[in-house]
Amino acid sequence: MNILVLFLLRRLVLLIGALAVASLLIFLVLRLLPGDVAQTIGGIQASPAQLAQIRRELGLDRPLLAQYWTWISGVVTGDLGYSPLDGASVSSQLASKLAVTGPLALGAVLLAVLGAVPLGVLAAVRRRGRVGTAVSALSQLGIALPTLWVGLLLVTVFAVETRLLPAEGFPVDGWASPGQALRSLVLPCVTLALPEGAVLLRFVRSAVLDVLDQDWLRTARAKGRTRTGALLHHGLRNAAPPVVSVLGLELATLIVGAVIVEQVFNLPGVGAMLITDVGERDLAMVQGEVLVITAAILVIGFAVDVAHRLIDPRLGGRE
Repeated sequence: MNILVLFLLRRLVLLIGALAVASLLIFLVLRLLPGDVAQTIGGIQASPAQLAQIRRELGLDRPLLAQYWTWISGVVTGDLGYSPLDGASVSSQLASKLAVTGPLALGAVLLAVLGAVPLGVLAAVRRRGRVGTAVSALSQLGIALPTLWVGLLLVTVFAVETRLLPAEGFPVDGWASPGQALRSLVLPCVTLALPEGAVLLRFVRSAVLDVLDQDWLRTARAKGRTRTGALLHHGLRNAAPPVVSVLGLELATLIVGAVIVEQVFNLPGVGAMLITDVGERDLAMVQGEVLVITAAILVIGFAVDVAHRLIDPRLGGRE
């Protein structure tokens, strides 16, 4: 069988195993949280008998293993269960929230990459000049700025002072109004992209600097290639693996950072949904949300491994 296919199969098995372990841990840890969903439904006036009846109706009186099996069996078929508080489908609620969080995270990644990669290469190539020094200084400033402060500053400048963009919210009809939806995500995407792009820029600069000092790059230049040509044809591919690893970590960080940004800009995404459901102790919703976030992070790790293998096939021999 093809070596690449074997590599993908091994990574896929590891991904499925990690998802299974993560789902079990999520289920068990949430059962350790203080509070009682039956008490939330029944209210403070509910009698012990009424609470016991609610628990029986929700299946909370069954053994934990049986509860987990019922839940994970549904997850495999795409059914994440139903909220015990209002009967809403977890899958449908998550799908509507991901329509906000997904484009937010992807847009932020795109902005970060488009800014960080060329500026990082420029900072490395011109490291002894004013341009390289200025870019490096700006990247340090971007890393130091808190995401919350960046969001509030952007709102003040572009929403309050100039009124070019909306300060908060998302269209009620969602992506049925694509223009309004895109406008509402501009400031949140920039808020997420600035600090993450600054971190990525530093790693791109470091990776390119390492490549510039290699003997084979000097050999390419000795054969007549310009520094830019040698870097484009030989250097960037060798600098890509560490940058791809950092980009994977940045994606995972963006998913977590979206929780804060959604609160700042009042976006109806997964982060806002998670905070609300934790407060209400809606375990069905919370475990579905945490599982989806965890799965996204694990899939990003899987994609990074595959990208490494495609960029440099020699990495497959290090397993």
